[in-house]
Order: sequence, then structure tokens, then C-alpha cells
Amino acid sequence: MTVRTRRAVVLGLGAALAGSLAAPAFAEDSDTSRGKPPLRHAHAHNDYEHRHPLTEALSHGFNSIEPDIWLVGGQLLIGHDADKLDPRRTLESLYLQPLWHRVRANGGRVYRGYDRTVQLLIDIKSPGDPTYRELARHLERYRSMFTRYSDGRVHRGALTAVVSGDRGARAPMERERVRYAFYDGRLTDLDGRAPASFCPLISDDWTKHFGWRGVGPMPARERAGLRRIVRQAHAAGRQVRFWATPDQPGPARDALWRELLAAGVDYLNTDDLAGLETFLRAHGA
Repeated sequence: MTVRTRRAVVLGLGAALAGSLAAPAFAEDSDTSRGKPPLRHAHAHNDYEHRHPLTEALSHGFNSIEPDIWLVGGQLLIGHDADKLDPRRTLESLYLQPLWHRVRANGGRVYRGYDRTVQLLIDIKSPGDPTYRELARHLERYRSMFTRYSDGRVHRGALTAVVSGDRGARAPMERERVRYAFYDGRLTDLDGRAPASFCPLISDDWTKHFGWRGVGPMPARERAGLRRIVRQAHAAGRQVRFWATPDQPGPARDALWRELLAAGVDYLNTDDLAGLETFLRAHGA
């Protein structure tokens, strides 16, 4: 974001940010009421663009949810573009507060009776260092529900915050002795020295590494490369996700999703919540 754009955003939103921000109504655990287990491979990309952020993804049983954040006037605003931010839509009001109420209502878990931690993949859009510092303060206030790193160990919580986006967040994260967030690496980090206790996830752009888009058989060389990536990540205790995979309903998307599952990719990335739920439940995943 340019200096001019950042200044325009701050000036346009500063007055509104001075007031209190009301949290949205808490949604009950609708997935539990449907009697269907959560989907550990399901990742809600740009979750905030749905009509009901967070609650729609949870109603479809998603195990990973992605909000984008911008630091503006001391607040963490939710959105993809700087010129479309709304001061009423904050990380706290759309995600942290409703998750805190939900975890309390569900006996310390996001999904009642579900022991696996749920991932909150926070994509930083504004400069990473100051944005992460503010994010760390937010997460610390809700520390009882988040996985933390302290005393050289990972202590699992109902939610695990993973920081993606601007790479400037890495330095302040590495200096923390107690963290309530973890780092989203790239394929270039596969050979890095950072342990899984710091970088438990590897995410990257599918289109920069693979030419196959789901039409026809996957080339053998690309299939072997994909499986090699997953094996290497899993051997180091990391999970794998790709973004920019085909997301239009149809045979090509299904074929690519099948290859990802067969290779052991941990999260399938989508904006189509119902479509991925239908696919995963049909494939027993």
C-alpha cells in the first residue's frame, strides 16, 4: 500500500474508528446440530467476503478460516483492498469475539466434541512488522483459546493462529519468547532451519509451481513433484496448502482436488464453501 493510499484510508476512517464497534450476534454450533463431523481438509479462503463471515464456514464444518487484516488507526480492519475497508468490520468483532463466545459455549472447543485445533489463517495486508505487533496484542487478550509457544514447547488450544501475507511479520515473531501465533512459510522455506514450532504450515501459489489445471491426466512429473513437496513438509512436521487452485465448479476442479487429497495436501483452498463440503463428504475426507 502506497503512502498516499495509507493516508487516505486513515483520514477516511479515523473519525469512525473513535467510536465503539459492536460485535455481531453469536451463532450457535450449527454443524454439531447437523450431526456431521468437521472437515479437517477444508480451508475458507477470503472468508470475510461471504455474507456471514466465520459463521458460514463453521456451518459447513471448515477446519481453517482465512481473514485478511489491515492496520488502520490502531485497529485491525478486515478486507482485501485498502479502499474498501469498513471500520465496523474488525478482526475482533468478526472473528475473535464470536470465536471466544463459541469456544466457551462448546466446552473449550470450536466444534463441540471435536478435539482437533481449528486454524485461523490471518493474512496481513499492511506492513508486516507494525501490523503483527498489534495482532499479537489482540491475540494475547484472547490467549485462553489460542495455541501458544512458550518454554520451547507448543501448547495446543482450541484455535491456532497462523500469520500469512506480508513477510515483515517474521522478524518480530522470531524474537518472541511467548507467541500466540505461528508463521506461514512458502516452498522456499521447506529447506529452512525454522522448526515446525515456528512454521507449521507451508502455503504457496499453485500457478507458480504447476501448469496442470485439472484438465486431462496430471502430468507424471508434476504429480511426483507435488508428492515430494508433501513428503518433505510432513517429515518436518508441517502441513501444506496451495492457493490459486481452480475454483469453478466442474470436472477440472474435482480432478485437481482429488490429486491434492491423494498426495496428502492438508488443506484444500476454496471460496465455494458448499462445493468443497459436498466434495469432501462424498470422498470420505
